[in-house]
Amino acid sequence: MSTTSFEALACPLDGDPLQRRDGAWRCPAGHSFDIARQGYVHLLPVQNKRSRDPGDSKAMVAARRRFLEAGHYRPIAEAVSRTVLEGASAGGTLSCLDAGCGEGFYLRELSRMAEAQAEAATLSLLGVDISKWAVLAAAKHEKATTWVVGTNAHLPVQAESLDRVLCLFGFPVYPEFARVLKPGGELLMVEAGPDHLRELREIIYPSVKPPREDDEAAPEGFTRHSGETLRYAIELEGAEPIADLLAMTPHLHRASAEGREKAAALTSLVLTVDVRLTRLVRE
Repeated sequence: MSTTSFEALACPLDGDPLQRRDGAWRCPAGHSFDIARQGYVHLLPVQNKRSRDPGDSKAMVAARRRFLEAGHYRPIAEAVSRTVLEGASAGGTLSCLDAGCGEGFYLRELSRMAEAQAEAATLSLLGVDISKWAVLAAAKHEKATTWVVGTNAHLPVQAESLDRVLCLFGFPVYPEFARVLKPGGELLMVEAGPDHLRELREIIYPSVKPPREDDEAAPEGFTRHSGETLRYAIELEGAEPIADLLAMTPHLHRASAEGREKAAALTSLVLTVDVRLTRLVRE
């Protein structure tokens, strides 16, 4: 299986199709967006920013990359990749967006698994993230994918142009996902289960909130296909991987100063990984 860039981008200002030429993406109205020398394009208009530098910081992106490349979440990536590739027809093209791609770990793992399959579809890959630091890191390490600074709230993607959308520990915007997916296309979500990183949460919080009740109703525009739970243990040795894990989660900002101090004092930690994989089909 080969991997190619995704071409069906849309202008973030007027929604018209973009075409790549002369080192930029351009729409018929004349809006032009330069391709950075690292290979990504910035399609996040200033009016859609909530801050000057939205999303993960440069330090958070580096922490996430170290933690993920150490393999702690590779079983999740492998389960996601298997699901994406399931049913892909040989000789065709399978287009896939990682909405909130971070530094690109999951799309890189998808490409790696696909390359091991001799007879399979061509992958057309797109990664979108609101953090320019995340997209910059992704573009430096994977050139075959199209990388875009953008937002899930207004995806710079043409309607009904994708076979798969991934939302992995992210912020789902179901109307946008339904808009960009082809009928019959799939949304694959990975969400934290009730025991995910419980051991860390018990250290940094005075009490752990009870788990939310599962909502089995499918979002509008989708039908529920299937789901599975992935559960295993990881062991972190040394202060750095523990600090990296905390830095790449929302717990870094939610924990009190006392909770962060307790985490910083740890030199080893055994953790439960508990995630739910859900497949939703675009009607």
